[in-house]
Amino acid sequence: MTRGPVDYEFDRLDRAIVNAFQGGFPVVEDPFELAAGALRERGVDIGAADLHARLTEMVDAGALSRYGALVNAEEIGGAASLVALHAPEDRYDEIAEQVNDFREVAHNYEREHPHLNMWFVVSVADSDGVATVLDRIEEATGQETYDMPKLREFHVGAKFLLDGPIPDGDVDLSHLGPSVTPTDRRSLSPDEYDLVMAIQGGFPTTRTPYADIAAELDKSVSWVLETIKRFNEEGKVRRVGVIPNHYALGYTENGMTVWNVPDDLVDEVGPAVAELEFVTHCYRRPRHEGVWPYNFFAMTHGRDEAESERRIQQVRDVMAQYWDVDDDEWDSLFSTRILKKTGIRLDERAKANTVETEETA
Repeated sequence: MTRGPVDYEFDRLDRAIVNAFQGGFPVVEDPFELAAGALRERGVDIGAADLHARLTEMVDAGALSRYGALVNAEEIGGAASLVALHAPEDRYDEIAEQVNDFREVAHNYEREHPHLNMWFVVSVADSDGVATVLDRIEEATGQETYDMPKLREFHVGAKFLLDGPIPDGDVDLSHLGPSVTPTDRRSLSPDEYDLVMAIQGGFPTTRTPYADIAAELDKSVSWVLETIKRFNEEGKVRRVGVIPNHYALGYTENGMTVWNVPDDLVDEVGPAVAELEFVTHCYRRPRHEGVWPYNFFAMTHGRDEAESERRIQQVRDVMAQYWDVDDDEWDSLFSTRILKKTGIRLDERAKANTVETEETA
Protein backbone atom coordinates (compact mmCIF):
# COMPACT_ATOMS: atom_id res chain seq x y z
CA MET A 1 0.00 0.00 0.00
CA THR A 2 1.58 3.26 -1.09
CA ARG A 3 0.41 6.29 0.85
CA GLY A 4 1.01 9.98 0.24
CA PRO A 5 4.40 11.24 -0.92
CA VAL A 6 6.30 8.40 0.79
CA ASP A 7 6.43 5.08 -1.03
CA TYR A 8 6.26 2.60 1.84
CA GLU A 9 4.33 -0.65 2.15
CA PHE A 10 2.98 -1.07 5.69
CA ASP A 11 2.62 -4.75 6.54
CA ARG A 12 1.01 -6.21 9.65
CA LEU A 13 4.10 -5.77 11.85
CA ASP A 14 4.60 -2.18 10.75
CA ARG A 15 0.97 -1.40 11.53
CA ALA A 16 1.27 -2.95 14.97
CA ILE A 17 4.38 -0.88 15.77
CA VAL A 18 2.82 2.36 14.51
CA ASN A 19 -0.41 1.77 16.43
CA ALA A 20 1.24 0.61 19.64
CA PHE A 21 4.02 3.12 20.14
CA GLN A 22 2.88 6.63 19.26
CA GLY A 23 3.50 7.25 22.94
CA GLY A 24 4.48 5.24 25.96
CA PHE A 25 7.80 3.78 24.77
CA PRO A 26 9.83 2.59 27.78
CA VAL A 27 12.61 4.81 29.13
CA VAL A 28 15.04 2.01 29.96
CA GLU A 29 18.52 1.14 28.72
CA ASP A 30 17.24 -1.51 26.26
CA PRO A 31 13.71 -0.36 25.41
CA PHE A 32 13.24 -2.82 22.55
CA GLU A 33 13.14 -5.92 24.75
CA LEU A 34 10.24 -4.58 26.82
CA ALA A 35 8.46 -3.09 23.81
CA ALA A 36 8.66 -6.37 21.88
CA GLY A 37 7.33 -8.21 24.93
CA ALA A 38 4.32 -5.88 25.04
CA LEU A 39 3.61 -6.61 21.38
CA ARG A 40 3.79 -10.36 21.95
CA GLU A 41 1.27 -10.01 24.77
CA ARG A 42 -1.07 -8.47 22.16
CA GLY A 43 -0.60 -11.37 19.75
CA VAL A 44 2.10 -9.81 17.59
CA ASP A 45 5.01 -12.25 17.36
CA ILE A 46 8.19 -10.18 17.18
CA GLY A 47 11.54 -10.08 18.96
CA ALA A 48 13.57 -7.09 20.06
CA ALA A 49 16.00 -7.26 17.12
CA ASP A 50 13.20 -7.39 14.54
CA LEU A 51 11.32 -4.58 16.26
CA HIS A 52 14.42 -2.42 16.15
CA ALA A 53 15.03 -3.29 12.50
CA ARG A 54 11.45 -2.49 11.48
CA LEU A 55 11.40 0.81 13.35
CA THR A 56 14.73 1.82 11.78
CA GLU A 57 13.47 0.89 8.32
CA MET A 58 10.36 3.06 8.74
CA VAL A 59 12.42 6.04 9.93
CA ASP A 60 14.89 5.66 7.06
CA ALA A 61 12.03 5.43 4.53
CA GLY A 62 10.26 8.49 5.90
CA ALA A 63 7.19 6.52 6.98
CA LEU A 64 8.04 7.73 10.48
CA SER A 65 9.21 11.31 10.86
CA ARG A 66 11.38 10.12 13.74
CA TYR A 67 11.18 8.21 16.97
CA GLY A 68 12.02 9.44 20.43
CA ALA A 69 10.87 12.23 22.72
CA LEU A 70 8.31 14.75 21.50
CA VAL A 71 9.58 17.91 23.19
CA ASN A 72 6.94 20.36 24.43
CA ALA A 73 8.37 23.65 23.16
CA GLU A 74 6.05 25.72 25.35
CA GLU A 75 7.58 24.20 28.50
CA ILE A 76 11.15 24.61 27.24
CA GLY A 77 11.04 28.40 26.96
CA GLY A 78 10.06 31.36 24.80
CA ALA A 79 6.70 31.66 23.12
CA ALA A 80 4.83 30.79 19.95
CA SER A 81 1.60 32.02 18.41
CA LEU A 82 -0.70 31.18 15.53
CA VAL A 83 -1.12 34.11 13.14
CA ALA A 84 -3.36 34.72 10.14
CA LEU A 85 -3.38 37.34 7.39
CA HIS A 86 -5.08 38.09 4.10
CA ALA A 87 -2.94 37.76 1.00
CA PRO A 88 -4.58 39.07 -2.19
CA GLU A 89 -4.59 36.48 -4.96
CA ASP A 90 -2.39 38.55 -7.27
CA ARG A 91 0.25 38.96 -4.54
CA TYR A 92 -0.14 35.63 -2.76
CA ASP A 93 3.18 34.03 -3.68
CA GLU A 94 5.03 37.31 -3.15
CA ILE A 95 3.59 37.69 0.36
CA ALA A 96 4.27 34.04 1.13
CA GLU A 97 7.94 34.56 0.30
CA GLN A 98 8.08 37.71 2.42
CA VAL A 99 6.53 35.93 5.41
CA ASN A 100 8.70 32.85 4.97
CA ASP A 101 11.85 34.98 4.93
CA PHE A 102 11.36 35.61 8.64
CA ARG A 103 13.32 32.98 10.53
CA GLU A 104 10.82 33.27 13.37
CA VAL A 105 8.12 31.82 11.09
CA ALA A 106 7.90 28.04 11.34
CA HIS A 107 4.89 26.35 9.74
CA ASN A 108 3.03 28.35 7.09
CA TYR A 109 -0.05 27.05 5.28
CA GLU A 110 -2.42 28.27 2.63
CA ARG A 111 -5.94 27.59 3.92
CA GLU A 112 -9.36 27.83 2.34
CA HIS A 113 -11.00 31.02 3.63
CA PRO A 114 -12.42 34.01 1.76
CA HIS A 115 -10.31 36.46 3.75
CA LEU A 116 -7.75 34.94 6.13
CA ASN A 117 -6.05 32.61 3.67
CA MET A 118 -2.50 32.41 5.09
CA TRP A 119 -1.81 30.85 8.50
CA PHE A 120 1.60 30.59 10.11
CA VAL A 121 3.30 30.04 13.45
CA VAL A 122 5.70 32.57 14.93
CA SER A 123 8.21 31.19 17.45
CA VAL A 124 10.45 33.48 19.52
CA ALA A 125 12.92 33.14 22.37
CA ASP A 126 11.55 36.18 24.21
CA SER A 127 8.00 35.64 25.49
CA ASP A 128 7.18 39.25 24.54
CA GLY A 129 8.72 39.04 21.08
CA VAL A 130 5.75 37.91 18.96
CA ALA A 131 4.33 41.44 18.63
CA THR A 132 7.69 42.76 17.40
CA VAL A 133 7.89 40.10 14.68
CA LEU A 134 4.32 40.80 13.57
CA ASP A 135 5.07 44.52 13.27
CA ARG A 136 7.97 43.66 10.96
CA ILE A 137 5.84 41.28 8.89
CA GLU A 138 3.16 43.95 8.48
CA GLU A 139 5.79 46.45 7.38
CA ALA A 140 7.24 44.00 4.86
CA THR A 141 3.95 42.78 3.38
CA GLY A 142 1.66 45.78 3.84
CA GLN A 143 -0.95 43.38 5.23
CA GLU A 144 -2.51 43.37 8.70
CA THR A 145 -1.78 40.34 10.86
CA TYR A 146 -4.18 38.72 13.30
CA ASP A 147 -2.48 37.21 16.33
CA MET A 148 -4.29 34.19 17.82
CA PRO A 149 -2.27 33.01 20.80
CA LYS A 150 -3.37 29.97 22.73
CA LEU A 151 -5.55 31.05 25.66
CA ARG A 152 -6.19 27.53 26.88
CA GLU A 153 -4.99 24.15 25.69
CA PHE A 154 -7.54 21.36 25.94
CA HIS A 155 -5.62 18.71 24.05
CA VAL A 156 -2.47 18.16 22.03
CA GLY A 157 -1.88 14.56 21.08
CA ALA A 158 -1.74 13.69 17.42
CA LYS A 159 -2.27 9.94 17.11
CA PHE A 160 -2.68 8.44 13.65
CA LEU A 161 -3.87 4.84 13.71
CA LEU A 162 -3.86 2.25 10.95
CA ASP A 163 -6.14 -0.70 10.30
CA GLY A 164 -4.52 -3.75 11.84
CA PRO A 165 -3.27 -5.03 15.20
CA ILE A 166 -3.72 -2.90 18.33
CA PRO A 167 -6.28 -0.65 16.61
CA ASP A 168 -6.87 1.46 19.72
CA GLY A 169 -3.18 2.36 20.10
CA ASP A 170 -3.40 1.77 23.83
CA VAL A 171 0.00 0.27 24.67
CA ASP A 172 1.60 2.49 27.32
CA LEU A 173 4.97 1.57 28.80
CA SER A 174 5.80 5.09 29.98
CA HIS A 175 5.79 3.90 33.59
CA LEU A 176 8.83 1.72 32.89
CA GLY A 177 12.05 3.45 33.80
CA PRO A 178 13.72 5.04 36.79
CA SER A 179 11.73 6.51 39.65
CA VAL A 180 11.99 10.28 39.48
CA THR A 181 10.69 13.30 41.38
CA PRO A 182 9.24 16.06 39.17
CA THR A 183 10.27 19.63 39.96
CA ASP A 184 8.49 22.94 39.41
CA ARG A 185 11.62 24.53 37.93
CA ARG A 186 10.78 26.14 34.58
CA SER A 187 14.33 26.94 33.48
CA LEU A 188 16.89 24.49 32.08
CA SER A 189 20.37 23.77 33.33
CA PRO A 190 23.18 23.80 30.74
CA ASP A 191 23.26 19.99 30.79
CA GLU A 192 19.50 19.83 30.27
CA TYR A 193 19.80 22.28 27.38
CA ASP A 194 22.37 20.00 25.74
CA LEU A 195 20.02 17.04 26.21
CA VAL A 196 17.09 18.88 24.62
CA MET A 197 19.26 19.77 21.63
CA ALA A 198 20.38 16.15 21.31
CA ILE A 199 16.88 14.65 21.35
CA GLN A 200 14.69 17.28 19.67
CA GLY A 201 15.16 15.72 16.23
CA GLY A 202 14.65 12.17 17.44
CA PHE A 203 16.63 9.41 19.11
CA PRO A 204 19.40 7.59 17.27
CA THR A 205 18.00 4.49 15.59
CA THR A 206 20.24 2.06 17.45
CA ARG A 207 19.59 -0.76 19.87
CA THR A 208 20.89 1.42 22.72
CA PRO A 209 19.57 4.93 22.01
CA TYR A 210 19.85 6.23 25.56
CA ALA A 211 23.43 5.00 25.91
CA ASP A 212 24.33 6.64 22.61
CA ILE A 213 22.78 9.95 23.71
CA ALA A 214 24.74 9.68 26.96
CA ALA A 215 27.98 9.08 25.09
CA GLU A 216 27.33 12.09 22.85
CA LEU A 217 26.79 14.30 25.91
CA ASP A 218 29.53 12.71 28.03
CA LYS A 219 26.94 11.94 30.69
CA SER A 220 25.95 8.71 32.41
CA VAL A 221 23.17 6.59 30.96
CA SER A 222 21.34 6.80 34.27
CA TRP A 223 21.33 10.62 34.09
CA VAL A 224 19.89 10.55 30.56
CA LEU A 225 17.19 8.06 31.55
CA GLU A 226 16.26 9.93 34.70
CA THR A 227 16.16 13.34 32.99
CA ILE A 228 14.01 12.21 30.05
CA LYS A 229 11.67 10.36 32.43
CA ARG A 230 11.40 13.45 34.63
CA PHE A 231 10.84 15.69 31.61
CA ASN A 232 8.02 13.36 30.58
CA GLU A 233 6.37 13.68 33.98
CA GLU A 234 6.91 17.46 34.12
CA GLY A 235 5.44 18.04 30.67
CA LYS A 236 8.67 19.18 29.03
CA VAL A 237 8.32 16.02 26.94
CA ARG A 238 4.80 15.23 25.78
CA ARG A 239 5.50 11.57 25.07
CA VAL A 240 8.23 9.14 24.04
CA GLY A 241 7.51 6.97 21.03
CA VAL A 242 7.24 6.91 17.26
CA ILE A 243 6.25 10.10 15.42
CA PRO A 244 4.49 9.10 12.19
CA ASN A 245 4.60 10.94 8.92
CA HIS A 246 0.81 11.24 8.77
CA TYR A 247 0.90 11.80 5.00
CA ALA A 248 2.67 8.47 4.56
CA LEU A 249 -0.05 6.85 6.68
CA GLY A 250 -2.67 8.26 4.34
CA TYR A 251 -3.94 11.10 6.55
CA THR A 252 -3.86 13.71 3.81
CA GLU A 253 -6.98 15.70 4.76
CA ASN A 254 -6.05 18.39 7.31
CA GLY A 255 -9.10 20.30 8.56
CA MET A 256 -8.87 23.18 11.02
CA THR A 257 -12.40 23.53 12.39
CA VAL A 258 -13.22 26.81 14.12
CA TRP A 259 -16.22 27.61 16.29
CA ASN A 260 -17.88 30.63 17.87
CA VAL A 261 -18.58 28.97 21.21
CA PRO A 262 -20.46 31.02 23.84
CA ASP A 263 -17.83 32.22 26.29
CA ASP A 264 -19.56 30.71 29.29
CA LEU A 265 -19.51 27.25 27.65
CA VAL A 266 -15.95 27.04 26.34
CA ASP A 267 -14.56 25.36 29.45
CA GLU A 268 -17.24 22.65 29.20
CA VAL A 269 -17.09 22.18 25.44
CA GLY A 270 -13.29 21.98 25.28
CA PRO A 271 -12.77 18.78 27.28
CA ALA A 272 -15.71 17.09 25.53
CA VAL A 273 -14.29 17.76 22.05
CA ALA A 274 -10.80 16.81 23.25
CA GLU A 275 -12.08 13.31 24.05
CA LEU A 276 -12.67 12.60 20.35
CA GLU A 277 -9.75 10.36 19.40
CA PHE A 278 -9.28 11.95 15.97
CA VAL A 279 -8.97 15.51 17.31
CA THR A 280 -5.23 16.15 17.42
CA HIS A 281 -5.19 19.73 18.71
CA CYS A 282 -7.85 21.60 20.63
CA TYR A 283 -7.50 25.21 21.88
CA ARG A 284 -9.27 28.37 22.94
CA ARG A 285 -8.00 31.41 21.02
CA PRO A 286 -9.09 35.07 20.83
CA ARG A 287 -11.65 36.49 18.42
CA HIS A 288 -10.92 39.54 16.24
CA GLU A 289 -13.97 41.77 16.06
CA GLY A 290 -15.32 42.34 12.59
CA VAL A 291 -12.86 39.89 11.01
CA TRP A 292 -12.72 36.64 12.95
CA PRO A 293 -15.68 35.59 15.15
CA TYR A 294 -14.32 32.21 16.27
CA ASN A 295 -12.79 31.45 19.67
CA PHE A 296 -12.37 27.66 19.57
CA PHE A 297 -10.10 25.59 17.30
CA ALA A 298 -10.16 21.81 16.83
CA MET A 299 -7.80 20.20 14.33
CA THR A 300 -8.92 16.99 12.62
CA HIS A 301 -7.25 14.70 10.10
CA GLY A 302 -8.79 12.20 7.71
CA ARG A 303 -7.62 9.70 5.11
CA ASP A 304 -10.02 11.04 2.51
CA GLU A 305 -12.54 13.83 2.12
CA ALA A 306 -15.47 11.65 3.21
CA GLU A 307 -13.76 10.56 6.43
CA SER A 308 -12.74 14.12 7.17
CA GLU A 309 -16.32 15.35 6.70
CA ARG A 310 -17.64 12.60 8.99
CA ARG A 311 -15.21 13.60 11.69
CA ILE A 312 -16.08 17.27 11.43
CA GLN A 313 -19.74 16.31 11.78
CA GLN A 314 -18.87 14.38 14.95
CA VAL A 315 -17.27 17.53 16.36
CA ARG A 316 -20.44 19.44 15.53
CA ASP A 317 -22.55 16.73 17.18
CA VAL A 318 -20.58 17.20 20.38
CA MET A 319 -20.97 20.96 20.14
CA ALA A 320 -24.73 20.56 19.67
CA GLN A 321 -24.98 18.91 23.07
CA TYR A 322 -24.16 22.28 24.63
CA TRP A 323 -25.85 24.86 22.40
CA ASP A 324 -27.71 25.23 19.10
CA VAL A 325 -24.93 25.65 16.56
CA ASP A 326 -25.96 27.82 13.61
CA ASP A 327 -24.24 27.42 10.27
CA ASP A 328 -22.61 30.84 10.60
CA GLU A 329 -21.07 29.91 13.96
CA TRP A 330 -18.46 27.53 12.62
CA ASP A 331 -16.23 26.86 9.66
CA SER A 332 -13.60 24.38 8.49
CA LEU A 333 -10.40 25.59 6.86
CA PHE A 334 -8.60 22.91 4.89
CA SER A 335 -4.97 23.38 4.00
CA THR A 336 -4.38 23.57 0.26
CA ARG A 337 -0.63 24.16 0.24
CA ILE A 338 2.31 23.88 2.63
CA LEU A 339 4.19 27.16 2.23
CA LYS A 340 6.88 26.54 4.83
CA LYS A 341 7.58 23.83 7.39
CA THR A 342 10.87 24.19 9.19
CA GLY A 343 9.82 23.39 12.72
CA ILE A 344 10.00 25.43 15.89
CA ARG A 345 13.38 27.11 16.57
CA LEU A 346 13.80 25.28 19.84
CA ASP A 347 17.50 25.99 20.19
CA GLU A 348 17.10 29.75 20.69
CA ARG A 349 14.06 29.35 22.93
CA ALA A 350 15.79 26.79 25.12
CA LYS A 351 19.05 28.77 25.25
CA ALA A 352 17.25 31.87 26.49
CA ASN A 353 15.69 29.77 29.24
CA THR A 354 18.95 28.16 30.38
CA VAL A 355 20.54 29.21 33.64
CA GLU A 356 23.32 27.91 35.84
CA THR A 357 22.07 25.84 38.76
CA GLU A 358 23.76 25.03 42.04
CA GLU A 359 24.74 21.67 40.58
CA THR A 360 26.40 23.14 37.49
CA ALA A 361 27.67 26.53 38.72
